[in-house]
Amino acid sequence: MNRVASIVKVDYAHKRGITGKGIGIAILDTGIYPHNDFEKRIIAFQDFIYRRRNSYDDCGHGTHIAGIAAGDGRMSNGYYRGIAPGANIISLKVLDYSGNGTVGNVLEGIEWIIRNKERYNIRVVNISVGTISKEEENEECQLVKGVNRAWDAGLVVCVAAGNNGPKPYSITTPGISRKVITVGSSDDNQPVEVGGALLTDYSGRGPNAACIIKPDIVTPGSNIWACKSIYRYRIRNGKGMYVKKSGTSMSTPVVSGACALLLSVYPQLTNAQVKRRLCESADDLGWESNRQGFGQLNIEKLLTLY
Repeated sequence: MNRVASIVKVDYAHKRGITGKGIGIAILDTGIYPHNDFEKRIIAFQDFIYRRRNSYDDCGHGTHIAGIAAGDGRMSNGYYRGIAPGANIISLKVLDYSGNGTVGNVLEGIEWIIRNKERYNIRVVNISVGTISKEEENEECQLVKGVNRAWDAGLVVCVAAGNNGPKPYSITTPGISRKVITVGSSDDNQPVEVGGALLTDYSGRGPNAACIIKPDIVTPGSNIWACKSIYRYRIRNGKGMYVKKSGTSMSTPVVSGACALLLSVYPQLTNAQVKRRLCESADDLGWESNRQGFGQLNIEKLLTLY
C-alpha cells in the first residue's frame, strides 16, 4: 500500500469492493491524458481553452489530479491506485499548458457541469486551482459565486486551500467560500518543490475574510505519486507512467475520491451531509483549526461513522 493510502485508510474501502463505481468526478484542470489507469472511465472531455474534441493534457497537472482521485493503478500492480478507482472521470480543460487560465474559463466549466450533472451522474467536483488576485479575494467575487452555484445545484465541491501558507488569511479563491469543502495539506512540514520553488509550511491557512474557519479538512499533499501525462505519445508499458508532485492541489483529489466512495455506498446523501460526515470523521491532529480544519481525512471512519 502506498503512503497516502495508508494514512487516509482507504484500504478499508477497497478490501470491501467500495471503489466509487458509477459516481462521476468532474475535474476542472489542464485536461487529461488517456493513461491506461483510466481505461474506459473518461466518460466526457470538454476543452474550454483550444476547443479540441479528444482528451489530452499538455501540462500534466490534470492527469496527476485524476490519477489521485480515480486511477486504478493497473500499470503499477495497484501500488499507485487512486482513492476511488471505479469512479468515472469527467475532465474539463480550463487551464493551458502552463497551468494558467481565466476566471471566465473556470466559470464556463462550472456551468457546463451544472447542465450535465444528471447526464454523467456528476456528484463531485474537484478544483485544484486558485487565485490570490485582489479582485477575487472576497465571497462576492465571481469565482466564489461560481462554486457556490455548483454547491447549490447539489454538487459536492472540493477546492484546494492553495500553497501560500503559513500566514493567516492565505487561503486562495475560491477556497474561501464558506460552502465548499476546502482542502489543505497535512504534511507540508517537509521541504518540497511546488511550481519550481522549494517550499515548506506551504498549505494555505485560514480564516477567510469573514473569519470562517478554513480549510475544512487536510490530507497528505507532499511528494504524491500518480499518473503522468505523456503528451502526443501513447503509453505502451509501465516505464515512466507515474510522476511525483506536491501541493494542496494533490491533497484535494484525495478528498474528492473519498466523497465518491461515500456516495457510491450512500447515494442519497446531500452535499451538506457529505461535508458534515467528512468533518465529523476526521482525525484531530492537535493543530489550531485554521491549519487543520476538523483534522485529517479518515476514510474508514467516514464510511462507518453511523
